[in-house]
Amino acid sequence: MRAEPQAAPYTPDPQILAIADWLGDPVAAADFPATKLRFRNRRWDKAVGLDGLSDAEWVRHFGRFEPLPGNLPQPLALRYHGHQFRVFNPEIGDGRGFLFAQLRDGEGRLLDLGTKGSGQTPHSRSGDGRLTLKGAVREILATEMLEALGAYTSKTFSVIETGEDLWRNDEPSPTRSAVMVRLSHGHIRIGTFQRLAVLEEHAALEQLVAYCLEQYPGNLPPADAPGRDEPAVILLNQVVERLADLAASYVTAGFVHGVLNTDNMNISGESFDYGPWRWLPQWEMGFTAAYFDHSGLYAFGRQVEALSWNCAQLAVALRPLAESQPLVAALERFGPLYQQNLVRRFLWRLGVAPLSPERDLQLVATAEAGMRETAASPDLFFFTHQGGRAAQGELADALQGFQPLERNDSYWSGNHPEALLIDEVEAICSPIDSHDDWSTLETKIAAIRRMGNAMGDPLPPAGQKPIG
Repeated sequence: MRAEPQAAPYTPDPQILAIADWLGDPVAAADFPATKLRFRNRRWDKAVGLDGLSDAEWVRHFGRFEPLPGNLPQPLALRYHGHQFRVFNPEIGDGRGFLFAQLRDGEGRLLDLGTKGSGQTPHSRSGDGRLTLKGAVREILATEMLEALGAYTSKTFSVIETGEDLWRNDEPSPTRSAVMVRLSHGHIRIGTFQRLAVLEEHAALEQLVAYCLEQYPGNLPPADAPGRDEPAVILLNQVVERLADLAASYVTAGFVHGVLNTDNMNISGESFDYGPWRWLPQWEMGFTAAYFDHSGLYAFGRQVEALSWNCAQLAVALRPLAESQPLVAALERFGPLYQQNLVRRFLWRLGVAPLSPERDLQLVATAEAGMRETAASPDLFFFTHQGGRAAQGELADALQGFQPLERNDSYWSGNHPEALLIDEVEAICSPIDSHDDWSTLETKIAAIRRMGNAMGDPLPPAGQKPIG
């Protein structure tokens, strides 16, 4: 059984104000014609001491954006640049969202409450700053499923329908609108560093490194790493550890994020900002999520390369603060770290304990080859062979000697695994759109959480270190 998030008192701590002058722009939320609460994350509101809010208070804070006590006096739209499909774009930033609040959980971690669909900002360009209700529902599903599968992900904290008709090119219009709040471990992106490097704001760049090292602590680089005492080198090593693990979690989950641009990469290593995501119907390296990803740049099998490339862009941005050699040495750790994390995450999802580095790697390779050859659904594969059961042929040979993890939940004796393929997503959204029936979504969330409980406690994300 998975442990529930632990309740904690509300502890506001807007650390971002120390660097806000050059990090963002004060903004105001849109004045929505309506605010109807559609989703409130009752698993996570208690972790940051907000479970005592009434629904009316909740809507005032997360629909009308009345400031939380002792927190940011005004929302902050963050400034950043970024590579979008490998093309550098200096004209981005928070165009339909902002940082609303910062607070600590019971473990002392600094968490952000950030928005999507909260209105226009100085970075909106020609956008309306809004979010479709369907987009919000899709983000609920993505974050719930990834959390259940042990990935380090933001949490969809709140969704409020806002009563506007939106026009979009990629879905039937007009369509309903919503404002979403996500709970995450920071919104500092690789693109945040890229902006400061391009503008040659080196003092701010140094400040940002110090902020990230303090608020998102991790391990020191290896003992033989060059420049291991330099702040910029320490940070890059930590981000490499985190993103190598994030890549492994995507592959093990059979998940395709769809848009792995540098402005979508958190320094904390946490996955966030879900647009055209998909889960694999079968183990196919070339499977893409975004209809506009014509070259397959962010296809399932290229996500590891994408995250490694993004780490290299962070190294380029940090070059004013460190020599090339220690930065390159940090980047060279990505491949081995990815492989280590892939093995540990793959075995965890399969429900077997590690045996030895050589045998563990052999098992992963055998399982992947089997899924490719049989065009198997990853969800069905991991469910069918949970704890090493029902294996035949080469897979049975590879599993010899592996011990099953203790997973005794009745979920494993069911007829099929929980999955989240696109047809089911559409089937969940359809009754909401046609006759405001949310029961299918609620049932699916409960089923996903049951699967997460059956999986047990997730593995700790790499590159993280508790504060205090």
